[in-house]
Amino acid sequence: MEQLVAFSEAYPLLWCSALLVLGLFIGSFLNVVIHRLPVMLEMQWPDEAALNVEGDVQLAQTRYDLWWPRSHCPNCHQPIVLRYNVPVLGWLVLRGRSHCCNQTIAWRYPLVEAATGILFVAAGSLWPPGVSLLGALALLAFLIALAAIDAETLLLPDALTQPLLWLGLFINLSDAFVPLESAVIGAMAGYLALWVVYWLFKTLTGKDALGAGDFKLLAALGAWLGWQALPQLVLLAALGGLVMTCLWRWRHGGDFDQPLAFGPWLAISGGILLFVPGFSF
Repeated sequence: MEQLVAFSEAYPLLWCSALLVLGLFIGSFLNVVIHRLPVMLEMQWPDEAALNVEGDVQLAQTRYDLWWPRSHCPNCHQPIVLRYNVPVLGWLVLRGRSHCCNQTIAWRYPLVEAATGILFVAAGSLWPPGVSLLGALALLAFLIALAAIDAETLLLPDALTQPLLWLGLFINLSDAFVPLESAVIGAMAGYLALWVVYWLFKTLTGKDALGAGDFKLLAALGAWLGWQALPQLVLLAALGGLVMTCLWRWRHGGDFDQPLAFGPWLAISGGILLFVPGFSF
């Protein structure tokens, strides 16, 4: 580790370039997670229902997970040629259209890759190589995936929120971001805070204002950033979500009673407080 620290100090440009490339390829994998994980969950739910009703039932199903089938066009399902699968550059070379069927490739793909690369470089400029940097990179990757999935599907999968919570507690065993005591209290307080808000709102209005995934994401952020960050985090997320939602619906129209994704704003706020722990209005 000392050699890596020395390298980053002696060759900062090379170090940032390495983090950028790492972030681009991690972002490419995050795109796979964002696209496939919700589909995997939808495929899993009928299987679990069948098992509950019929007992020990084995349902034959084509394999579909994060690793198989190989990367393919979401429109015509043809495998993506390796030279076009390079993060960001492949999208630019193809001018935003698939090589096989000439259909538009969503902006989300290069944006996730570029954002991950840029944030990895930003983290590398703030933390030297070590546990804190490794933790920051992991947290940023999880938050990007969760924000994109919730924005597209209104889901915050347990497969991401629960490991994120335990990873935060594990990282803070060494007080990487906050003392372990603060992290444990943050996890508990984060979950209970939104749980209480949810039940108060439901009791008063009969409507669901939040989902259980929001509770778990705030609990995970509390495990990473400590209980002291929770008030700022919730306030920043609520204000950001409210302002952007009003602007969007004022411009494009829409019913204010429709469900909104709160997870992306929690994720963005968590990222801000990761880089600026003492952020205040």
